[in-house]
Amino acid sequence: MTASSATETAAWTSAAAILFDLDGVLTPTAAVHEQAWQELFEGYLASEPQAAAYSESDYFDHIDGKPRFDGVRDFLASRGIVLPEGPLDDDPGNLTVQGLGNKKNRIFNDIVSSGVEPFDGSVRFLQAALERGLKVAVVSSSRNAPAVLAAAGLDHHFPVVVDGAVAAEEGLPGKPSPATYQYAAQLLGLPSEECVVVEDAVSGVKAGQAGSFHSVIGVDRGAGRQTLLDAGATLVVNDLQELLP
Repeated sequence: MTASSATETAAWTSAAAILFDLDGVLTPTAAVHEQAWQELFEGYLASEPQAAAYSESDYFDHIDGKPRFDGVRDFLASRGIVLPEGPLDDDPGNLTVQGLGNKKNRIFNDIVSSGVEPFDGSVRFLQAALERGLKVAVVSSSRNAPAVLAAAGLDHHFPVVVDGAVAAEEGLPGKPSPATYQYAAQLLGLPSEECVVVEDAVSGVKAGQAGSFHSVIGVDRGAGRQTLLDAGATLVVNDLQELLP
């Protein structure tokens, strides 16, 4: 093992728990979220011809890693658009923040209904962590986390899942606040200092950096290695398998 790889391995083997983001870390559903957001906003902006068209960078600049309705608000704000909030269960056909968010959720669920294949390297890393006796949890902004974990066949590994629904119930601010990760550590019965955060989104890395965590491992699925390092990642890999000794 090289000195560099030994350092990367120590970034997680000396911890007591791994707190995984879901979409883009364990499963390739980040790409599905990106597709769903694009479909949502391209359709919406068709009725707002004065606003700039949706671009690929919009996902990473305004949406990636955030709670769903925050993503709606922040994207609309980037276009100078303000919509009524609407009720939480607003109809997906209504032009409100909640309506657009619920429409995005419907698009996402339609896409993943056929099943989800997790990243092979992430599954191997998860298995290695469990074999070492580390505790694990999932911390996701998505309210679909339990369904995605079940579709990927990973739900039985995670007794603790802090998703968007849990955050709303507990009154926890979403990423880039560290609150949801800190709550997961609390549920595992561990101090944050003994938990590793694993993230692919800038907002999630910032959440990890803002808390007193053991380390923050960035997984570059498109955000960019240097961007994740600048956001506070301890180290960045392209695949979690790179961290195995």
